[in-house]
Amino acid sequence: MQNTRESIEKFLQLKKISVVGVSRNKDKFGNMLYRELKNSGYQVMAVNPNADMVEGDRCYAGLGALPVKPEGVVVVVTPAEALQVVEEAAGLGITHIWLQPGASSRETDQKCEELNLNWISGECLFMYLEPVKSVHAFHRFIRRLLGRMPK
Repeated sequence: MQNTRESIEKFLQLKKISVVGVSRNKDKFGNMLYRELKNSGYQVMAVNPNADMVEGDRCYAGLGALPVKPEGVVVVVTPAEALQVVEEAAGLGITHIWLQPGASSRETDQKCEELNLNWISGECLFMYLEPVKSVHAFHRFIRRLLGRMPK
């Protein structure tokens, strides 16, 4: 697993990011993450085969359908679906993957390692998007206090 401060910083420096598993429901995690990335200045592309539009933006059926190749992919789907996303990303030459909590598993981590990808697994992206807000700031504070932040 590559959950280091350096790998996280590299991911945050990317400009074009796709969120796989974004939802039309504003209360779902994928949608909230999509909005936060967009509000933080990233060029964000939505991927969900069951949606045409998300937050007023076009939504695409898969990574291969995107009009521009993203530099990184945030994965917000089940681990079984995440395995397919990892393989699709690698096939398209996308090497930066962020597996949100709930998307990561031993299998997804093994696949990322096998495919020689740069990946973050099981960390919440909200805890690293500055400025960190609300409950995420508190969560980060507690993890720092306990020494559980990536080094």
